[in-house]
Order: sequence, then structure tokens, then C-alpha cells
Amino acid sequence: MYAAQETVASEATDPLKTANGVYVTVHGHFYQPPRENPYLDAIERQPSAAPFHDWNERIHHECYRPNAFARVLNDRGELVEIVNNYEYLSFNIGPTLMSWLERYDVEVYQRIVEADRKSCDRLNGHGNAIAQVYNHIIMPLANERDKQTQIRWGKEDFRSRFGRDPEGMWLAETAVDYATLEALVAEGIKFIVLAPSQAERCRLIPTDEQPVTQWLEVGGSQIDPTRPYRCYLNGNRGLAIGDWELGDRLPSPTTDPQSLPYIDIFFYDGPISRDMGFNDVLGWAGTFAGRIGSAVRGDHRQSQLISVATDGETFGHHKGGTEKTLAFAFTHELPRRGWTVTNYAHYLSLNTPKWEVELKPVTAWSCAHGVNRWQDDCGCGGEGGVWHQKWRRPLRTALDWLRDQLAKVYEEHGKQVFRDPWQARDEYIQVIRDRSPANVEKFLTRHRSRKLTAAEQVDALRLLEMQRHSLLMYTSCGWFFEELSRPEGTQILRYASRALELAGDVSGIQLEKPFIKRLSQAASNVELFKHGAEVYRQLVVTAQITMEQVAAHYAISSLFTTYPAQQRIYCYDAHQLDYQLQRMGSLTLAVGQLRLVSEITWESTHLVFAVLHLGGWDFHCCIQPFAGRRTYSHLKDKLFASLQEASAAHAILAMSQLFNGHSFNLQKLFPEERHRIMRLLSHNTLTRLDQLYTQVYRDNYGVLMAFHRDGLPVPQELQVAAEVAISNRAAIALQALEQENGDPQQSLSYLAELEAIATEANHLRCRLNIPDAKPTLEQLILRSLWHLLHDSNPATLSADVQRLERTIEVANKLNLGLSMFRAQELYFKCLHNQIVPQLSSETNSNSSHLHQLLRLGQKLAVDVSAWL
Repeated sequence: MYAAQETVASEATDPLKTANGVYVTVHGHFYQPPRENPYLDAIERQPSAAPFHDWNERIHHECYRPNAFARVLNDRGELVEIVNNYEYLSFNIGPTLMSWLERYDVEVYQRIVEADRKSCDRLNGHGNAIAQVYNHIIMPLANERDKQTQIRWGKEDFRSRFGRDPEGMWLAETAVDYATLEALVAEGIKFIVLAPSQAERCRLIPTDEQPVTQWLEVGGSQIDPTRPYRCYLNGNRGLAIGDWELGDRLPSPTTDPQSLPYIDIFFYDGPISRDMGFNDVLGWAGTFAGRIGSAVRGDHRQSQLISVATDGETFGHHKGGTEKTLAFAFTHELPRRGWTVTNYAHYLSLNTPKWEVELKPVTAWSCAHGVNRWQDDCGCGGEGGVWHQKWRRPLRTALDWLRDQLAKVYEEHGKQVFRDPWQARDEYIQVIRDRSPANVEKFLTRHRSRKLTAAEQVDALRLLEMQRHSLLMYTSCGWFFEELSRPEGTQILRYASRALELAGDVSGIQLEKPFIKRLSQAASNVELFKHGAEVYRQLVVTAQITMEQVAAHYAISSLFTTYPAQQRIYCYDAHQLDYQLQRMGSLTLAVGQLRLVSEITWESTHLVFAVLHLGGWDFHCCIQPFAGRRTYSHLKDKLFASLQEASAAHAILAMSQLFNGHSFNLQKLFPEERHRIMRLLSHNTLTRLDQLYTQVYRDNYGVLMAFHRDGLPVPQELQVAAEVAISNRAAIALQALEQENGDPQQSLSYLAELEAIATEANHLRCRLNIPDAKPTLEQLILRSLWHLLHDSNPATLSADVQRLERTIEVANKLNLGLSMFRAQELYFKCLHNQIVPQLSSETNSNSSHLHQLLRLGQKLAVDVSAWL
């Protein structure tokens, strides 16, 4: 009996089970604009993100991964703890970003999913993750059908990743109106998060004991953000229960306000959230906790929630290293103060709202003018410059017109293949998540109105893709900044272009000209473009890709790559049906047959190609439809016969006659492959130059030393020769070390060579240009460490540890800015899962082995002092 009483008492004071004390929620809105080429379903290289491939990759390196493996360090800078911040952050991650993470770094993706599961376990089944409207559109500006699809896609995407239904949903830019609330309630969303500036007024919810309560005006961001609020909706669109005044404007006696549909709303603390983004409160966990503490109300209420929200990229990308602040705050600083780290869903489960709120009509967190930032020249996003945003309204008008035209095409042609076209669109997210043939076939079988031919299946998928791109073209980023021709504006126009093309493929309707005419009303700030029509012509039309271009890419790159019978080229399956290559002097000719199949729409084409490499940078490639075996054999014979004349002119003339003159060159390749081939073509030239610079360096070594000895400026020509020569030596040594096949002595000799190179470069003040060195050595260190920890030989352990330590020292001497993060993560996991448990049952036979591994931890900047 006493035990039962103690259990009841402990549950009554347990803040995880009963509202008690101060709760803290830090919400991160993690999102990146979709950057994929609409024709290739892949992000192409973005030079502005260098040294990374693209901005997703760069921000991942600076933010998404560091938060999955956030460091807690001691005062010596040694690793004490690795924290998965997603276990403690309330977060939403945009579905398009989540798809990229799943492809690019499955380890981080799994850490995020695992974090939500662990937070569910800790917080009574309420996970940290909340859903997001699918591709970040401004919901108040969307029509009813698009609102519904955005929510349903966001929910299904969430469910497929986290294995549960979302309780809350993040609205892009927190943009909201009552129609959006109705759509959310209809789809079962329980709560949303808004900025305090979006509330108009609030009051205690009337009860039988207190049937009349006073409204409080809170329109100037005065709402108390430490509690949840309930927002009631009535049957009239856009009208909240708060729109009724007391007295003669009360609803009829038969209407109980609390029987109306509702959604619960949390308002984040505005001042603290702004300080996180624009001040230094994230510099140290104590400062952050102190700033949180300044918002705690001292009015003896049983519980209160201090809630802050900001872009998740703040933690590491915008403010470098602040993921460490969060990690220490979550695991040490906030618990030390007796505060409970929680999420919105968990707090809501402990605190049924006692207050009602009425919202302003149409608002967002990043625009002081409602949602005009995404439709008008309101000044937001101009950064105080001289550029206008008059292009915003015509852009939205043009896209709204296009959306409505595409909807007509979809309905007219969709009803021929689908039982319910709009239901098929709402469930198309299941295909977007899994494009395997079996899943697509299952989807089509479920939604088709009858058995479809192969051509009808292609049209069905084209129609759905047309609708997907019509949604993507509303991604909010296109309006966010000061100019239409920025990458974000260009990207949404590319989605529009792809939707137009798909509509034409299915229906034959040509909508591009009237669309461009409407874009001409969108005045650009850039003289080169003048208006949106020119932006479209110069930046969008030029980026359109045909299947012939994909085939040309395949043909030219086949001269440098041995393709198997089936090869994936971005989102196309390339089936090589025939291929023949011949060389004659400096000329190389390849002729082949290729079947290309789109993984997305299933459309296919059977093509013939011929590509002639004239040497150097000159390529001549022709593509045409396959016209039968006899025609193909004749074409092949003619082309190879022309090659035997060893005349480039004759070969090109034959290709022009047989392919009707249309040709492609190196510039028509996709940038990634073009750059790879350019590097290959440059290899021989660069090798000769390396040899030349090395000879100059050797011949003038004494002169160089004399200049350095006397402290005189070294002639630029000699300094450049030294830097090129020494960098080339380093690259050769690194390549040899990477390819070393397990011979310890060979490995040591390569390390000694690199040490000598580092010493020589430092002495001559040379800047080494070895871009591949950093990732190569990081991978070598990681590989060697894994071998040591999981597959080591006790007899060679000491030598293996010394060799690994020496590799780290060499990297430091070369000034590579080596990142030890992955090596630390691997070691830290093994330390606690293998090394420490073995220490407790240590025997004489493995004592030395374990202590050597512990000393290695010191080299990796991991705190092992407690065990050493």
C-alpha cells in the first residue's frame, strides 16, 4: 500500500508525467530550398558553395551533421561526450531536404530518425519531430486544393520516415490564415507554432463557472508565450469564434463554442528567438541558459513553457560551433537549473489549453505586411537597397494563371486514366518517396480507371509530375529576396518550364508563349534581363534538357568511360544495345544504339548516336531516332568507312549527311561530366608542365635558398616553380600512400617522404596546392582506426598505433586543416562499447593492448584521463 502511495506521489511530481515547473523547448526549422535540376532530379555543382559541391552539402557539413554528433569538450578541448541534438531539439526538417539527406548521408538521416524515437521513449510517446507543409509554399496564398495536397504530402512524407502520424505541422514562414487552420484541422493536425506578432487577442476559455471572460488585446507581440492556446473555428470560412463580441454578437445559445473544431497554438518567445539569430546568446551554454531564465515568470504558476524558435541552420551554419552550446545546455546547463527539456506535443499532453486566442487575418514571421513579401513590393527582402520588388505581383499572377491552366489539363486528361485524379495527386507522394517499378505499378493499379496501355501509363505519370512541378513552382524562396533573376527565382521558373513541357507532351497544348508574355510584366532590377520574360529565355530555356541531350552526354562520355550494358545517368536508365569504337590516328569514332528510360515518367526512346573525337577539346556528336536494323547497319558501315580515310572533314561530312546536320559538342554535356572530361583532357598537358616546373625548381634550388637565406623577396617565377614542383611531389606521394597494399614498411617510407616535403615547403614558404590531400588522409586515418579497433593484431598493435599517429602528425605538418570528427566518433563509440567494458575485466594478456588504445584516444583529442 505504501509503495503504491509512493508511486502515485512520485508521478505527481515527475515533470515528464505531470505539469510541474519550468519546461524549455528549442525549436529548429531545418530547411533548404529545393535545388535539383528538374530534368535530372539531382543538384548540379554550385561554385559559390566551394569547396563543397553545392550548398546542401556545405550546410550539411556545417550544421546538419554537427548537430547529429554535437561535441561536449573539456577545458583542454578534448571530447568528453557526443550528443545527438535532435534528441532534445524540437524540429521540423523540410521533406525535400530530408530526401536529400537520405541519399547523401544515410548515417545522419538515421540519427535524426533515431532521435525522434528516443524522444518518444523519453516523453511519453511524443516525439521531437513535427511535419512541414511539403515544399514550403505560403499557405494563405495557395488555393484550397493545393493547401490540402501540401498538408497530405507533408503528413505522408513524415509518416514514411518516422513511423508515426505527426501531431504538429510547421507552416512555411509561419504564414497563416483561418482557411489554412481549417485545412490543418481537417487533416488531423493538433498544433502549430507561430510568432507572437501573429496573435490579435486572447482570453480565458469560458467555463460553466466563468461563462464570460474578458478579451485581452495582444496585437503588439504582447501575448504570453509561456502557455498553449486554443483557436476555435466555426463553419464560416475565415471566421474564428473570437470574431463574435460579447453581448448581442454571441453565437446562438444552441452553439457551444467548445464544441467547435479547433487547433492548438504555441507562440515562441520573440525576443529570445531574435537574440539567438542576431546576438551572441548562443556563444556559451551559461549565457544561453541565463537568457532563457530571464523569461521565466515568477508568479507561482504550476508550470510554464519557455519556447524559442529559429532557423535550424543557425546552429552551426549561420553561427559556427553553436551546436556545442546546445549540446551542453541540453545535457548539463538546463537540467542543472531544474528545468525540463521537452517538445510542444509533450507539453500539450500535460497542459490542456485554458486560454483561447484569435489571430490576425493573414500573417507570417518574416514579413511585417502580412504575406506581401511573396506577392508585392512591400520592401521586405530589399535589405534597404535601391532595388524594387515590383516583379513579385506579376510573377505570382503568371504562376496562378499557369496553375489554373495546368489544372484544366490535369482534370481533362486525368479522368481518362484515374478514377479520381485529385485523390491520385494527393497520394502521389507515395511514388515520390519510392520510385521503384513495383511501387509505381502498385500505385497505378490502385488509382487507374481501367487497365492502361504502356503509353497511357507514361501519360499518367507525366500528368502527376506536371502537378508536382506546379506545386514546386510556388516554393516561397522564389519571392523571398530582392531580385527575380537570383537562383531562387530562376529555380521556380524552371519548375514552371518543366510543368509546361509535360502538359504539352500529354495534351499537345502550348502554354509557354502566353506564360512568357505574362512574365514580361515582371520588371527585373538587372539591365541584362529587363523583365521576367528575358530571365525565362536566358536562364530557363537554355537549361531545358531533352533525351537527345542525355544521349549525347552518354555518347561523348563513353569515350572516357567503359559503360556496362545498363547504366544510370541521373534519373535515366541507359540500356546499351550496341556499341563499337575505332581509332585512326588522332581520330576516335564511336557508334551505338541506346534505349533511354526515365525513372520518373517511364517514357523511353530508342536512339542511334555517333561521336567523333578529333583530339583535344574537339568533339562532334550526332543523335537521331533508331530507324531499323538495316538502316543502322548501313549508317555504321558508312561512318567507319569514312574514318578509314583518316580525314576529320570526311568523317564529319558523313555524320552530317547521315544525321541531318544536328550535332552536339563538349559544351552540351552536363557540367559534372564536362568538368571530369576537361580534367582528363588536361592531364597530359599538366603533367608536362609539372615536369617543366620541377626542372626549373631543381636547376634554381641554390638561387632560391640564397634569396631565403638573405631575407630577400623571391622572384615570383621561382616561387611558383617551387610551389608547383613540391605540390606535385606531395600529390604523387599521397597517391602512393593511398594505394599502398598493406606493407607497413612501404607505408612508413611514403609518410617519411611527406614529412620531408612538409619540411621543405615550410622552409621555402611554399603554399602547397594539393586539394585531394585532406579527404585522402582523413579517409586513410578512418580506415586505419577502424582496423585497429575492430580487426587488430596484438603482435603488431604498437607499430600500427604509431603509424596512425604519424599519419595524423604528417597531416598537421602539411597544414591541411584535418577534420578528426569522424575518427573521433568511431573511437568514442568503441571506447564506451568495447574498451571501457574490457577494462573492468582486464587480464594481463590484454592490459597493454587496451592501454595503447587509450593513449591513442589522447592523440585523437578524446578525454580518456579517467581510465588512464
